[in-house]
Amino acid sequence: MTVTPSTGDGPDLSGGAWHLGAGLEGRGVIVTGAASGIGRAIAISMAAAGARVAAIDRDEPGLRSTLSELLGDGHLPVVFDLSDSSAIPQLVASLVERLGDLWALANVAAVLRRRSLDEVDDEDWDLQMDVNVKASFLLSREAGNAMVAAGGGGRIINFASMAWLTGPFLGSDAYVIGKAGIVAMTRGLARSFGPHGILVNTISPGQIDTPMQHLDNPPELSERTAAQCPLGRMGRPEEVAAVAVFLASRHASFVNGATINVSGGLVMY
Repeated sequence: MTVTPSTGDGPDLSGGAWHLGAGLEGRGVIVTGAASGIGRAIAISMAAAGARVAAIDRDEPGLRSTLSELLGDGHLPVVFDLSDSSAIPQLVASLVERLGDLWALANVAAVLRRRSLDEVDDEDWDLQMDVNVKASFLLSREAGNAMVAAGGGGRIINFASMAWLTGPFLGSDAYVIGKAGIVAMTRGLARSFGPHGILVNTISPGQIDTPMQHLDNPPELSERTAAQCPLGRMGRPEEVAAVAVFLASRHASFVNGATINVSGGLVMY
């Protein structure tokens, strides 16, 4: 397949191409954490927009379930543990070759271990930093360099949490420290890759109804938090996925280094 790359200089919306995922048709997209939650919703939404998705997760049955929901052809299920950082450069190189084109990377995968401050040990810290921060950095760097080499621009979408701004709740200190680091990392990558037409942004979800949201989280606390949102409810993974599709599309051609708040107004900034 021959793909004419978009340089990111501005949206080409001729011919009435005003749909949310304009420009994603036939493009290669990598999505981590694709077996469940927000990652699954993003993989499904990117495929619905016409992209060819390399769906990455360590959960093989979950990946098979996600792949069964993807519209179109050319999608790749990739079973991979992101804590294996030494293998990430080869992973990206392989996916670029197999996809034949890399337009976007969505770094969605994350690990949360709820521990009180005094209970956080080296293993808890290292795992969350390795998967949530180090893997996102390495994937972004490798994918960004591949996009630079291809010369057609691209998109990198990272994921924080509303707690990067509010601070941690309920034993999520190490997790939130990492998510704050994602915001700073995104700004640095946006400066480095922006001149090449590669736009790098962060999505900061609020309370979204995913398996992670309910992990070691008392139901009454989840319900109370949802009631505090001006919309009176949790968000849905599909509502976050729509923002990711926008950021990957031609419509986001002048959005770079941003942290997009998707919390229904639970936090405002």
